[in-house]
Amino acid sequence: MKKYDVIVIGGGPAGIFAAGFAAQQGASVLLLEKKRRCGSKLLITGKGRCNVTNSEEDPRKFSEALGRNGKAFLTAIYAFGVSDTINFFEQRGLPLKVERGGRVFPDKGKASDVQKVLDDFVTTSGVELRTGCPVTKLKYEDGVITAVDTVAGTFCAERFIVATGGLSYPETGCSGDGYRWAEQSEHVVVSPEPALVPVQLAEGWTQELSDFNLKNVHIGVRQGGKIITERFGEAFFTGNGIGGPIVLDMSAEIRDALKRGEVELVLDLKPAVTVELFDKRLQRELTANSNKDFRNSLGSLLPKDMIPLFIRLSGIAAEKKCHSITKSERLTLLSLFKAMPLTVIGVDGFKKAIVTSGGISLKSIDMRTMRSKKVENLYFAGEMVDLDGPTGGYNLQVCWSTGYLAGVSAAESL
Repeated sequence: MKKYDVIVIGGGPAGIFAAGFAAQQGASVLLLEKKRRCGSKLLITGKGRCNVTNSEEDPRKFSEALGRNGKAFLTAIYAFGVSDTINFFEQRGLPLKVERGGRVFPDKGKASDVQKVLDDFVTTSGVELRTGCPVTKLKYEDGVITAVDTVAGTFCAERFIVATGGLSYPETGCSGDGYRWAEQSEHVVVSPEPALVPVQLAEGWTQELSDFNLKNVHIGVRQGGKIITERFGEAFFTGNGIGGPIVLDMSAEIRDALKRGEVELVLDLKPAVTVELFDKRLQRELTANSNKDFRNSLGSLLPKDMIPLFIRLSGIAAEKKCHSITKSERLTLLSLFKAMPLTVIGVDGFKKAIVTSGGISLKSIDMRTMRSKKVENLYFAGEMVDLDGPTGGYNLQVCWSTGYLAGVSAAESL
């Protein structure tokens, strides 16, 4: 039976980097992927465009964006940082571009181009790849892993890297196998929860504006009469609520707030102007259109698709002449523009989660090498580790950096 230096389980971004860079260090590497091809989750990230990283090149600032566990990520991002990621793809013929918020995308905007680069990396690095080959068991002897059982047989190695992902987008093969194996070998696993998810609202009308982009808006999360968190940027309504970057970034806080009680979103469609100034604008519009029906007076204030909804929510009769609109009605309309209340009833689950929050506790991992503190020849990388950040390329960079560090560390320890 052939024995490998390193076996990597999981052909996502972290696993591919771990396998490829371990092979480049001279190790014989076997990469096992349960799906028919590697990197299937990449194809649906960033709406099919694949936000490969964020342009924030200061490792400390980048790590701060990851929140409570960010400091532990410093060794990994110093080992393989943002500029390394950009160089990796561009040197392999994939030009990148930076968009708003530091988001870095393929210049032609295709996730399939990223996947192709990674496929080529596996091949040219000399990694032996087996797809359609789920691992069913890790085999131990004297406290170390000696082999893995798969549907295609048993494979042996000196070192093992588990990069099986979290629980988000289960159709891509993420089923929590790595968590189960980790718990079996006494690693601490922080309870996984869906992160970066759309929010479900009680308002049924959101489906009328499904996927309608709300650019440069402000959303506050209100509980008990207080705003507990807020963001400015882009959002969009969904069939059962609201999503988009600023909503996704607040979703974990919304999820936690729901455990404490009722939660409401406050949507400001015109955050660039104060309530007082926008009220004056409304008065000018109503005066200028004084003899028109109310339904014909909102064209300069709202996109055409939103006007019927605003008329309905305002409670003002569509055919009412603008000069007849009362102060009370105007103030109701004003509040729709500047403080539209939206009732939160939940957040979506793992099926729509971009990443998983939680996972293998950093206390169980030597973050300088990504090696397990419980099993001497076991390493972890990627989303299954308890590290997650906001939208904008942060989470993929975690995969690139931890995958690189795990691969190089495993190879160098042989």
